[in-house]
Amino acid sequence: MSFLSSVKFGVFLLCVLVVLSMIGMLVIQQNVQGFEAYYATRTPSEKAVFGFLGFFDIYHSWYYNFLLLLLSLNIVLASIDRFPSAWSYIVKPKVDATRGWLLGRDQKTELAAESLDSSAAVERIAATMKAEGYSTRVTSKNGATYVFGEKGKWNRLGAYIVHVALLTLFLGHFVALQTGFDADVSMTPGQVSDEIQLIRINLDKQEKFAVKLPFTITCTDVQQKLINPNGHIDVTNTLDWRTQIKIDDPEYGTTVADVSLNNPYHYRGYRFFQAQTIPVGHARTMKFELAPEDGGTPYTFELARNGSHTLPNGTLVEYDSFQADFVLNGGQPDTKAAEYNNPAAVLNVTPPGGERFKVFAFLNKLPDNAPIGAPKAGFKWRLTEFEKAPMAHILSIKYDPYDGAFIAWYFGGTGLMGALVFVFFYSHRRVWAMVEPRPMGGAEIVLAGDSNRNHLGFGDRFNTLANKVSSELTRDML
Repeated sequence: MSFLSSVKFGVFLLCVLVVLSMIGMLVIQQNVQGFEAYYATRTPSEKAVFGFLGFFDIYHSWYYNFLLLLLSLNIVLASIDRFPSAWSYIVKPKVDATRGWLLGRDQKTELAAESLDSSAAVERIAATMKAEGYSTRVTSKNGATYVFGEKGKWNRLGAYIVHVALLTLFLGHFVALQTGFDADVSMTPGQVSDEIQLIRINLDKQEKFAVKLPFTITCTDVQQKLINPNGHIDVTNTLDWRTQIKIDDPEYGTTVADVSLNNPYHYRGYRFFQAQTIPVGHARTMKFELAPEDGGTPYTFELARNGSHTLPNGTLVEYDSFQADFVLNGGQPDTKAAEYNNPAAVLNVTPPGGERFKVFAFLNKLPDNAPIGAPKAGFKWRLTEFEKAPMAHILSIKYDPYDGAFIAWYFGGTGLMGALVFVFFYSHRRVWAMVEPRPMGGAEIVLAGDSNRNHLGFGDRFNTLANKVSSELTRDML
């Protein structure tokens, strides 16, 4: 039992968990976007060894969770063993000591009060300690009077606050892994989905299975805020990604949410994060100029992706697609590249009482005799401006029904950081003054002190206190 509760054993377990966590960071995990490509590049021996050791899903491995359980047990047993002694500093402080014990402290000095009796010396020493922020207590024993002062006594319990924070982290991590899952879903404007697909890799066997959602997700908009609006839509030119989704829930109704790079969205235990983008050039909004075939003032209008617009003559214009590098492939509009080399919008146009047909509106000016740019519905169609946007965004969906990750990171993580600051930047400082009357009048004082941390800093503070006490004891002699 003493081995299980030992600090050395706990540090060893913590180091092993850190090493395993580093492996989990270096080896792409199976629930992370891009795992399939990573897995395909591994050699057969790497696949076999990593798979056997569980490195592709290390946080769900039995040995990782067993080590967490063992470390938690070590923390609990160590706390039980050592808490009574730490608690005694709070409820039963050492208010007196022998002269030899006091002189055995690292910080000590001997003073004399020649013009004061012991009671007056005690009053001045106590007042000086209080002025320095110490809570004081005066007691008498074996003919001597003791002035005890302390500050920061609750620091003795700092280690146990760290223990509670660590256990909270471990518990939240375990609950989140056992009850939740991670998945990625591609969001294209107009796409409707009520399920997500999870992938699990077991050595060379890849298993895919769908997870039904209790609600329906509709992607209504994707936006990419660019540093240079005229540049590419790659990561280096991006300020933020934004995906707007509509959640239709039979139980809670309709909710519209924006998921941006630094603003994930939380809904019923599901957290939506921006994972990545599919950087094939598209447009979020487009502006068109329609020049009448028989001359006259051009008509301009704006159209959103998947939107529609009615011209003054009643003609209905509907968005069909956008091609960043337009080409006809088997008679159908397509794109040769993801970059905006020859951007064009494909529109469905329906005149009043007529049949629907397609119109191609190009940003680049076409020759007047180009058939693809010939007037249609009485207009020459031209794309004049558009807001760049990717084809789709990929959202990472993390399901955590009991908010285990929330408890772990917000309470455990915040508590751990606060506890570590409390433990290492504060200390329990104690000082004693043993006052004994001298036979010929006056008093002899032994002043001593100690601290559980930052001994060098406490030495400076003790010297300052000793100098002030000495000044107070000799004040009447000046």
